[in-house]
Amino acid sequence: MLEELDIRNLGPIREATIAPAAGMTAITGETGAGKSMLLSAIRLVSGGAAESSRVSAGADEAWAQAIFALSDDAVASEHSGDTNDAGSGDADSGFTGAAAAVAKAHDAGVDPEDGELFLSRTVRASGRSRAVLGGKSVPRSVLGAIAGELVTIHGQTDQLKIAASSRQREFLDRVAGDEAELAAYRKAWDALAAMDERLERLRSQESSARQQADYLRESIDRINRIDPQPGEDEELKARRERIENAADIAQGVGSALGALDASQVDVDAADGASAVELISHAVTSLRAIRVGGTFSEQADRLESINADLGDVVFALSQELGDEGSVEDLDQINGRIHELGDLARRWGPTLADVLAWRDKAAFDLEDLDASPEKVAELESERQTLYDAALAAADVLSAARVAAAADLGARVTEELGSLAMLGASLEVRVTPRDKADDPLGPYGRDDIAFLFTPFEGSPQLPMGKSASGGELSRLMLALELVAADTRGGADQTFIFDEVDAGVGGKAAVELGKRLARLARSAQVIVVTHLAQVASWADAQFVVTKEPPDADDDDLGVVTTIAEVNGETRVHEIARMLSGSESEASLDHARELLSDSRLTLPLAGAGAAGD
Repeated sequence: MLEELDIRNLGPIREATIAPAAGMTAITGETGAGKSMLLSAIRLVSGGAAESSRVSAGADEAWAQAIFALSDDAVASEHSGDTNDAGSGDADSGFTGAAAAVAKAHDAGVDPEDGELFLSRTVRASGRSRAVLGGKSVPRSVLGAIAGELVTIHGQTDQLKIAASSRQREFLDRVAGDEAELAAYRKAWDALAAMDERLERLRSQESSARQQADYLRESIDRINRIDPQPGEDEELKARRERIENAADIAQGVGSALGALDASQVDVDAADGASAVELISHAVTSLRAIRVGGTFSEQADRLESINADLGDVVFALSQELGDEGSVEDLDQINGRIHELGDLARRWGPTLADVLAWRDKAAFDLEDLDASPEKVAELESERQTLYDAALAAADVLSAARVAAAADLGARVTEELGSLAMLGASLEVRVTPRDKADDPLGPYGRDDIAFLFTPFEGSPQLPMGKSASGGELSRLMLALELVAADTRGGADQTFIFDEVDAGVGGKAAVELGKRLARLARSAQVIVVTHLAQVASWADAQFVVTKEPPDADDDDLGVVTTIAEVNGETRVHEIARMLSGSESEASLDHARELLSDSRLTLPLAGAGAAGD
């Protein structure tokens, strides 16, 4: 509920603080005193347009702040683990009212502090504004989304929103209590929408898919023709290096073999003993010594060395004459060029090229099978459509039943609000199946059709009622909704609800506002004592002339709560324009009767 509203330098209001009652609060005062500035402050903190002309004369900026107290259940929803979904505040979030406001604030990076949310707005005389949520600057749309879950304003301009079919659908769903049916439908609809998107993507990509398939097919064929092997390019580069350095390799290997074992180079070589021969001679000499011990050990070591030398000699001898020819070099360079081209296109390594080819083969299979895939998905789509249609029918049935009850009960309420002969029909019309009737919220066209008086044509709501009539119609709607579903942690603000009402009808109007206040917070701007007398708290807006020292500031408006005899005097003024003993006695009687006849909490629609 709205716990406190603070205003600074807004129009004629220099400074004001209002702490509305938890039930019903009446805002009264003479015509032109500035009561509308209170609604302007609420709209401002609700993300409404910022008008620099509303800044008080001589002030640099106007400021308004609303403090909302939240229920424990709403605050607990912050830790429910489902705030991401709840942030949307729509039918599939699972949260409405204060719980949705908490979730949206959490999404904006602000959590309630001591069970309260602070929404404020500053408007500079230059025209710029700043929106603040819990001390953190946010876009004004964030304030609008959060305040929209907490406050419902029924003023002449605000009520026209109900003329939108989407708002009428939302209201009917709230009264119907069809959250489960709507959630089931939305789940089926989301699955259908996802399938439609997938099919559309496949169909729109059919031409590009053919081009992609041709590219993949040609690329795979090219790779297969060249037939690269992992590491082949590195092996070829090594061979090319040997061929290019063949002379140096032959000279070096030959010289080394000549020193180690001359017979490997020239069997007729006799110009000197080789290392192998010399070591063999040394071994023979050591073995000839008949004394064991170290001589035998050293002979063993030399034999091991000679065996290693033999391996080296064999390995080097294999390298002789293996360098390849110039023709081999041309073939190798050609192969390296082919492999390099593959690596540049699909590499960087040949292993990457082969991996790309294997994946491309799978992709090509899917692309080539796209017509069959589309047919398969179309069959799945039909199944999903049938499921969504069945869920829409269940949702429609719940709406039709609720619509009949809502229309009858609102019509009954209108009779007690000085609108005899007025009626409301809530019409739920299924869209034509031939035109694919399903949408995000079902298959229904919903219209609120209002007849303001007997014999009047039935017209869409918002086009067939004056401001006062529309306010009372909205009061009747909210009463039925509250009786059916509760106030949903809402603050309802009514302006002009008493236009054209007087006498006994004014008493009935006040009684119904008080009844609504048993399940929600109600703030009403009124000029009728019969309405104000039912309020739990009353604030008077008074216009005062400027001080002689501050004549440039113009008229100043003050706001003060009235209690006890002060309230009696205000009610008397509203009744007769004077504060005579007769009017004061009448005011006391009216206040007493209002308290005595107010229905007990939980009495619901039977409160009169």
